[in-house]
Amino acid sequence: MKNQCSSKLKVHSLAILLLLSIVVFWVFVFTSCLNCFFLWLRVAIHPILLHVASALLGLALFAFVMAQIGKYMKPKRISYFQTIIQAIRQMAKGNFEINLDIPLPTDQKSRHNPFVQLVDSVHYMAKELGQLERVRQEFISNVSHEIQSPLTSIKGFARALENDRLPENKRMHYLNIIQKEADRLSKLSDNLMKLTALENTKHPIRLSNYRLDRQIRSCLLALEPQWTKKALNMTIELDPITIDADRDLMNQVWMNLIHNSIKFTPEHGKLQVELSIHDGRIMFCLSDTGIGIKKEDFVHLFERFYKADRSRTRRQEGNGLGLSIVKKIIEVHHGEIHVQSEYQKGTRVTILLNMSG
Repeated sequence: MKNQCSSKLKVHSLAILLLLSIVVFWVFVFTSCLNCFFLWLRVAIHPILLHVASALLGLALFAFVMAQIGKYMKPKRISYFQTIIQAIRQMAKGNFEINLDIPLPTDQKSRHNPFVQLVDSVHYMAKELGQLERVRQEFISNVSHEIQSPLTSIKGFARALENDRLPENKRMHYLNIIQKEADRLSKLSDNLMKLTALENTKHPIRLSNYRLDRQIRSCLLALEPQWTKKALNMTIELDPITIDADRDLMNQVWMNLIHNSIKFTPEHGKLQVELSIHDGRIMFCLSDTGIGIKKEDFVHLFERFYKADRSRTRRQEGNGLGLSIVKKIIEVHHGEIHVQSEYQKGTRVTILLNMSG
C-alpha cells in the first residue's frame, strides 16, 4: 500500500513538472514573438511588461488547449454514464434484456478499472434479475395451472348437483369428488406456505432431541394400509439413533419419501428402509423396485411443480411440491439428499444428516 501511494505521488509530481515546463516554454516563445512584434512596430516596451504579457498569453493558450481536451473527454464520460443510467431505468421497469454497447478494454490489467467493473456489475445484475423474473413468471403459471384444475372440477360437479333428478348414488359420487378436489386445493395452499416459510432464512427451526428410528417406524406404521394393500415386500433395518432436529419437519420428509415409494412401486414389489451411522453421519436409505425416473427428468427432480409423467400424475394425487419441500427441509438441517434411479428398475434415496450435539 505504501509503495502504491509513493508511485502515485511520483506520477503526480512528474505531471505537474511537465505542465510547468510547457507553461515556461510557451512564456519564452511568446516573449520572443512579442519582442519581434514590437520591434517590427518600432514601439519600445518595458521588459517586465513584455514578460507579463507573454505569460498571460501563454496561460490563455494553455487554458484554451485544456478546455478543448476537456470538451472532447467530458461528453464521452457523460455518454457512458447516461448509457448506464438508462439501462438501470429499463431494469426498474422490468426490462432485463439489456446490453451496454460501451467499448471497454479487454486486457487483464484494465479489468480492475472501476468503470469496467461497474459495467460488468450492471450486466451481471441484469442477467440475475432476468433469471429471477423468469422463475417468478413460471412459478405463477404453475400455481395458476394447479389451482385451475381442481376449481374446474368443483365448478363442473357443483353444476351437475343442481339437477333435481340426479340419482342419489351419483350425487354422493359427485360430492366425494368435490371434497377430494377441495382437499387438493387445501394441500396445495399448505405446501406453498411451507415452502415459502422454509425459504425464508428467518423461519425458526424448533430443534428437539428424539429417537429418529422410532419416528421413521411410526411413519411406516401410519402408511401400513397402503403397502399392505399392494402386498409389498418390506425390509426394515433401523439402528437406534438420536438426533437434534425439527420433529414435525423431519416427519414430513419420511412420510413424503415413503409414500412416494409405495405409490410408484407396483404390486408385490420391494421396499427397503435403512437407518445407520456412516462415517460419523446419520444415513437414511430408501430403496424400491418402482418405475424409476427417466434421465431427461432427473435434472428437474427437485423443481417446484415438476411432474415427470403428466398423464400419470393426473390420475394420482400430487402437485409437484413434495420433493422441493423435502430438499429444503434437509438443507435447513445442513444435510444432504442424493437420488439414484434407473427407469423401470427402481429408485434409491439417500439422506445424510449430522449427529446430535
